[in-house]
Amino acid sequence: MIKRKGGMSVLPNVGTNVYIQSYKHDGTLHRTWAKGLVLRAQEDVVIVVTHKTWVTEADGRSWYTREPAICFFYADKWFNIISMIRKTGIYYYCNLASPSVYDGEAIKNIDYDLDVKVYPNRAIDVLDEDEFELHSKQMNYPSDIMEIVRESLDQLLAMIENETVPFDQDVIEGLFQEYLRDFKKKP
Repeated sequence: MIKRKGGMSVLPNVGTNVYIQSYKHDGTLHRTWAKGLVLRAQEDVVIVVTHKTWVTEADGRSWYTREPAICFFYADKWFNIISMIRKTGIYYYCNLASPSVYDGEAIKNIDYDLDVKVYPNRAIDVLDEDEFELHSKQMNYPSDIMEIVRESLDQLLAMIENETVPFDQDVIEGLFQEYLRDFKKKP
């Protein structure tokens, strides 16, 4: 999650807002989040809370997030995980993507199309397999990237099945309470 400057690590500061940018393999901007509050920042993972945040798609469409989400951006894993806290339970949306970096300006990664949605009842949908195959040809994904993405999908599915963090409701609820206690503005 870091960018090295003269051998020094750069991490976003806890309690600050960061911009989040997702690109496609060909370098085009895929999606941006106007802000995310840094809840925790470590060498291997940055945990960000998004709530009532503008998201802009590549085609210019924008939408506003309705519910709070705890987002996990990993420096060494080929996916990121968004845990959406809704009245009906915790939903997870997982993006297969390059490891995330923070360059002092934004958290950035490359989206590799495949997504996994996890419902509160633990049902799982693997999404956008056709898009992955199409883009792999259109953007000439190297074979090693294709293999890494597929292996990362297997790793992600195993984490979900084993309820490994962050696929643990108690962990997400604890992080959300930490956000409310430490950072949510009081009226």
